[in-house]
Amino acid sequence: MNAIDLLIQDHERVKDILTRLTESTERAVKTRTELLHKLEMEVTIHTQLEEQILYPAYKDAGAKEELKMYYEAKEEHRAVDSLVLPDLKATDPASVEFSGRAKVCKELLEHHLEEEESEMFPQAREMFDAAQLDDMGKQMEALRSRMKKEFAAKQAA
Repeated sequence: MNAIDLLIQDHERVKDILTRLTESTERAVKTRTELLHKLEMEVTIHTQLEEQILYPAYKDAGAKEELKMYYEAKEEHRAVDSLVLPDLKATDPASVEFSGRAKVCKELLEHHLEEEESEMFPQAREMFDAAQLDDMGKQMEALRSRMKKEFAAKQAA
């Protein structure tokens, strides 16, 4: 699968988890906990796929506009990874506060995904040929597989 199609598939998975999380109630503690774990795993892996494989190639092949988008996307990742997700994880899933934080997390991530899909990804499709995108997709699949095993090992420990 090419890199862009793979990342869009990831986006759909993340959006589904976010929708289920924000539609859950304070009584659904177990469901919220499971969804939050899935969200963390998906976002962490997806961020690494982009930051280790697509973003550096995009930055190197682009001009000033692409450089701006590269830094903006990295900053949005940092905000979610360093602030939003840790706060959500530290919040009682049985609380109304969790509902509010989950909604903000959803809004931030959906904004980021929309920007990538409407701006960065179409540009990347023009910058790279099919073989390059397929090669990046293979690298992403290998990295995802390795990271999923690491997540599973952490859960088992």
